[in-house]
Amino acid sequence: MFSYRHAFHAGNHADVLKHAILVQILDYFNRKDAPYWVIDTHAGAGLYALDGEWAGQSGEVVDGLDRLLGAAQPPELVTRYLHAIQDFNPDGVANRYPGSPALTLRALRPHDKLRLFELHPTEIEVLESTLRHLGTSRRQVTIAREDGFDGLKRLLPPPTRRGIVLIDPSYEDKRDYRHVLQAVRDGLERFASGCFAVWYPLVQRIQAHEMARALERLPVEWLHATLTVRKPAADGLGLHGSGMFVVNPPWTLHEELRAALPWLTKTLAQDGHARHTLAISGQSRNATGDASATRKPAARAGHAADGRPVAQKRSPSRR
Repeated sequence: MFSYRHAFHAGNHADVLKHAILVQILDYFNRKDAPYWVIDTHAGAGLYALDGEWAGQSGEVVDGLDRLLGAAQPPELVTRYLHAIQDFNPDGVANRYPGSPALTLRALRPHDKLRLFELHPTEIEVLESTLRHLGTSRRQVTIAREDGFDGLKRLLPPPTRRGIVLIDPSYEDKRDYRHVLQAVRDGLERFASGCFAVWYPLVQRIQAHEMARALERLPVEWLHATLTVRKPAADGLGLHGSGMFVVNPPWTLHEELRAALPWLTKTLAQDGHARHTLAISGQSRNATGDASATRKPAARAGHAADGRPVAQKRSPSRR
């Protein structure tokens, strides 16, 4: 169970979808002064070197974040995400990739709290080091070396009655699909108004499809977005896309994704099978698309559509 290291996949297309949505949710929660908690059930290492040994071996960032850097007219959801990446790369070159703990810490106000769970013995050591480097307060952030599925139960509901729960296990263990579904069900019993954000891989496993269908049957408000970047491999292996299922989503998220998903589909497409879906509770899927349209030309290097600089592409020699 400890073979998985997220550093191999840092900044890939799945991270783009997951973290762009997370940044949007955090921004929405910050629009009210009332404090909130963020609970991350599978925190990982927190910050990743894209020019380091782990990410350099896989090179998945080339077909993820790298395709966004300098691309033409990114929509608001993507621009906000790129600004977050830039904040961890002040020299303007994107060689560090922030995971969900780092992105959350960037967004939190002094009166908000972050609760992290990580079971991997090496990942938690790196996470603790990362948080020390970022200068976090122990009153604001706690880390538990514990299964996040178990630890989540005792933290709900948070004292603030406002909160975000991010659930994104590696799914190396097929039982994770069942554990995720049960965690959301149990979580809603304890914290019905909470925002639960579930990431899952699009792979050729029946458990992934069954979990998504079961989540859509929950009697709550939800949003379900998927992004497929290529045709599934003939051998059934590998990640051809990912999905995000959000319970009690910000009301602004749907419209932002309607604008962002077609752009992301075109920008991240690896072949003609790239597509996206977007559904909300009470409606059938109301947005689908593929990558048949021609990509737009690149924008002025290092700038987003609003003119603000964003992190630039890394030198190929450093990948």
